[in-house]
Amino acid sequence: MIVCTLGDALLDVIVQPERPLAEGDDVPSSAHLGAGGQAANVAAWAVELGAQGRVIAKRADDAGGRLVLAELGARGVEQVGPVATGRCGIVVSLLGPDGERSLLSDRGVSASLRAEELEMDWLRGCDVLHLSGYALLTRPMDEAGAKAAGAAHMQGARISVDLGAAAAIGEFGPDRLLVRLEQLEPDVVFAREEELQAIVREPPAPTLVVKRGARGCTVIEDGRSSDYDAAPAAVLDTTGAGDAFAAGFLVGGPELAVAAAARCVSRLGAMP
Repeated sequence: MIVCTLGDALLDVIVQPERPLAEGDDVPSSAHLGAGGQAANVAAWAVELGAQGRVIAKRADDAGGRLVLAELGARGVEQVGPVATGRCGIVVSLLGPDGERSLLSDRGVSASLRAEELEMDWLRGCDVLHLSGYALLTRPMDEAGAKAAGAAHMQGARISVDLGAAAAIGEFGPDRLLVRLEQLEPDVVFAREEELQAIVREPPAPTLVVKRGARGCTVIEDGRSSDYDAAPAAVLDTTGAGDAFAAGFLVGGPELAVAAAARCVSRLGAMP
């Protein structure tokens, strides 16, 4: 099984302060640096869970971009996409005492992926194309995602979409996003409850997977709803848990999804 993802391949900087931040003062912290970004995370977890993973992303030709490429390669993830002169994106994740994270995002060159830069060979053998929500909510990447989805559909691949972030949906416009989803015809949509509230109406897809964090998930297929409990875990860092969940669902269904998410939150960093 080949899981292709389209979206961001960035540097993650995860910081866990030992005490609350103090303005103008120094706070001892633990920090983690590594490859990240929603698309890269899903591809890496797909490989970890027994599939092949390929991430389609625009990357920078700077030191950060080379670090991301090297780490993904070491994890068995194939990275394809144009290389641009510019800055590798960086996401800073600030962890609270309960492991919940707040994100500060600079997506660098990744958000500038254009439809005309796509090569159809990047989708060869693809069984599933997973689109990052950010790939739907940002121009010109949304057009690249639509083109990739059309090509993947033509060769019989399934399409999955993660809605991304409620704030980004509000800025983009719920109605615009629903129109985009109708055009993409996804087979699976992943969403948190906050994102469903932001989009107002249920997204058009045969399968809707509602991620509920510590309360597990709900899978709605053909009008039938099934609930799955979260797997037990000592929560250290929630960064990337939704991406691990999505990879698990695509590779092996809801049971593998909740198990992968539990593995992710029990360690520092979004990668397996």
